[in-house]
Amino acid sequence: MKNIFASLFLLFLISCTNTEKNANTFPAEVKELLDNMSVEEKAGQLTILNLTVLVKTDSVTGKIVLDSAKLKDFMVNHMVGNILNTHSVALSDSNWRSIIVTLQKYAQQTPNKIPVLYGIDAIHGATYTSNSVLFPHNMALGASRNPELARLAAKATAADVRASGIRWNYAPVLDVARQPLWARFGESYGEDPFLVGEMGKAAVKGYEEDGLNKTTGVASCMKHYLAYSAPTTGKDRSPSLIPEITLREYYLPPFEACVKAGSSSIMINSSEINGVPVHGSSYLLKDVLRGELGFEGLVVSDWMDVMRLHDRHHVAKDYREATKMAINAGIDMSMVPYDTRFTDQVIDLVKAGEISMERLDEACGRVLTLKYKLGLFSDGGLPEETAIKNFNPEKNKELAITAARECLTLLKNKNDVLPLKKGCKILLAGKGAENISMMNGCWSYCWQGNDNNLYPNYYTSLSQELKKIAGENSVILEKGNQIKSTSEDVIVLCLGEDAYAETPGSIRELDLDEDQQQLAMSAYATGKPVILVLMEGRPRIVRKIEPEASGILMTYWSGFGAPKAIAECLFGEMNPSGKLPFSYPKYSGYYLPYDYKYSDLDEELQIGVFTKTGYDVQWPFGFGLSYTHFTYSVIEADTVLFGDAMLNISVMVKNTGKVDGAEAVELYTRDHYASVAPSMRRLRAFNKVFLKKGESKKITFQLSAKDLSFVNTDMKRVTEDGKFDIIIADQVKEFIYYAK
Repeated sequence: MKNIFASLFLLFLISCTNTEKNANTFPAEVKELLDNMSVEEKAGQLTILNLTVLVKTDSVTGKIVLDSAKLKDFMVNHMVGNILNTHSVALSDSNWRSIIVTLQKYAQQTPNKIPVLYGIDAIHGATYTSNSVLFPHNMALGASRNPELARLAAKATAADVRASGIRWNYAPVLDVARQPLWARFGESYGEDPFLVGEMGKAAVKGYEEDGLNKTTGVASCMKHYLAYSAPTTGKDRSPSLIPEITLREYYLPPFEACVKAGSSSIMINSSEINGVPVHGSSYLLKDVLRGELGFEGLVVSDWMDVMRLHDRHHVAKDYREATKMAINAGIDMSMVPYDTRFTDQVIDLVKAGEISMERLDEACGRVLTLKYKLGLFSDGGLPEETAIKNFNPEKNKELAITAARECLTLLKNKNDVLPLKKGCKILLAGKGAENISMMNGCWSYCWQGNDNNLYPNYYTSLSQELKKIAGENSVILEKGNQIKSTSEDVIVLCLGEDAYAETPGSIRELDLDEDQQQLAMSAYATGKPVILVLMEGRPRIVRKIEPEASGILMTYWSGFGAPKAIAECLFGEMNPSGKLPFSYPKYSGYYLPYDYKYSDLDEELQIGVFTKTGYDVQWPFGFGLSYTHFTYSVIEADTVLFGDAMLNISVMVKNTGKVDGAEAVELYTRDHYASVAPSMRRLRAFNKVFLKKGESKKITFQLSAKDLSFVNTDMKRVTEDGKFDIIIADQVKEFIYYAK
């Protein structure tokens, strides 16, 4: 009995310590402000509304303008402290600044004159600022295996967003993409948690490294916590059934990495996991996110997701109960986004004692702390003159082109059909030949990204870029759905899918649509070499048309630089170096990530006869060809790793081909035996290196016991004694780990 009371007392002390710690994490200015705020004003700070509720159509000009009556009602009377999004399409940077100035003017009419925090989805560049330059989507950047590109793209994005007067960006996406039907597949960095974590950390650094109070930085927002990318049916925002051991092994690590990297805020998964909506999960939001990961920043809901605890998930009997559930579970700010019902419910719940004042102050304090860090109180949140000067699309064009070049992934090059020879005649066909949005994807000047009229006039099509290299008369455009014959030397087919975002992008099967497959078959019938250029946000099945293709180039959604980079790649003016960030499936009904289990590989096609054919994909994770060849020496590594020591590993890589090129050197490990069935291999490190023809370089890595760890059945991350393999390209080296 004494031990029980001792344990309870210890828990009480820990609870008191944690409460005191939470209170003490706020700056003195925030504590003082909280003491002076009413419940009503605090509730307003927990509310974020969409810009559309504040506008009207001007009766004279027909243009959308801010509505003074609505501004007065929402921002002054209800003291709403946060706004997000755009009305429908991208605005000029000057228009954004005008909006921000007006919003901050009304914010000054509230009791404590708390500036507005504005948030935006600048996913791959300043996506809602017209005339901005768009970078490759995350999946493409994952293919580059170059975190520095992710950092530089995020840094450029931060400067452009801040120049418009906005200081909070809803990026990066840290969802691990292991369900290719999912409509947001292209927004992820890939199917591997380590890859996603490394690229995500680089992006967080790019957004925030200059300092949130500096005119080149913005607050990042990790999303979507947790396992949003794994809907059971593949439909966006639909339920997932995921064992906790899987959640912790694959979906939690990127968030843990980016919490440690210092990300300021986090957005929550819209759906439910194992029947529990994440917006109502105290376990995931408090115990795991706050307790285990140590996250101290702002937690914001996704679109309408507090209300949806009632009307979508049916775990709350009404909106009032949904609000209570979300706030008490750990949501700090609700993306409402169209009215003030949430604000009113918070006020009512606090006054009724169903949400404590301590919890209200905790949530409001996090909002205010972020506003202080962003410098909103020092200048009233007005656009900064030094920030305005940073908006420079011309400066970002070369970075966007460089990034697109490194993303392109060559998947097939039969008989070295590529690169094409100068002077050859090209028949260019397919839906992507002149379609700009197919190369840029979602969140591109509008939500869906599929309106080509919104793209700045400096954007070019692949047709235009090919003509610049091959010559105006050397590229013939075929706009039909069938190719009957051609006198050209080669056919380039631009296949794939147009831009889409979220639920409108939902599909029921992965197969490339029949019309595009028929176009490919008609091209093959001409007897000419056919190059497939795949412009895709997710892998579309090409099993039936792959065998007869002479070359296949995967371009993903690579942004502004895509058409130039693709044209250069086809003609050998640059050497492709991208590696697949996912396993490219061969069958629509079968998807297996690269880090499969030993037993995944076995198939008993005949009784008692097992074949190692389980990982049957079109192309494996990490696959990508080059116009040159790289060879690897025998791996040099320590044969034993003890305790907390580091394992030193090196390998010589040589460019044995005829042209310069870059190679992503990837290090995998394989655990021979473990208490939880191990994967056949796991990516543990990578390093991209550029080698001139004939050049060799020594690549070194270090691994710790933690790098070899896995989540056991007690939900603890452990590394067990035993044998491991190091795998780099075609080289394998064994070592033994001893904990003591």
